[in-house]
Amino acid sequence: MLNEDKELILSTLEDIEFSIELIKKRFSGIKSDDDFLKDDEGLEKLDSISMRLVAIGEGFKNIDKLSKKSLLKNYPSIPWQQVKGIRDILSHHYFNLDAEVIFEIKNDIQELLSVTRQIISDLNC
Repeated sequence: MLNEDKELILSTLEDIEFSIELIKKRFSGIKSDDDFLKDDEGLEKLDSISMRLVAIGEGFKNIDKLSKKSLLKNYPSIPWQQVKGIRDILSHHYFNLDAEVIFEIKNDIQELLSVTRQIISDLNC
């Protein structure tokens, strides 16, 4: 991996880390998928989380491209195709957005954050 690619990957990972932390904050007060749909605040959280998921998916797609698909495969605990694929679903089928699917991400977001931080740490060594 070229040094400039490594720096771009690290920068992208830091942006992803920030987005994941925001998603975790946005999930506060959301106890079920119905909480997204009960009022404007819930809908704003749903929109915000969805947009950050789009950014995260795009970021990991770019990392895969920059690393020639060699980096993410070293972290098999994450279903990378799904992480990258959520971007396509949300971007191209936004009006079919399923609050339940977004809510289920709440269970996996901490693992994604942990692995993202591990990748950052590994690249900085």
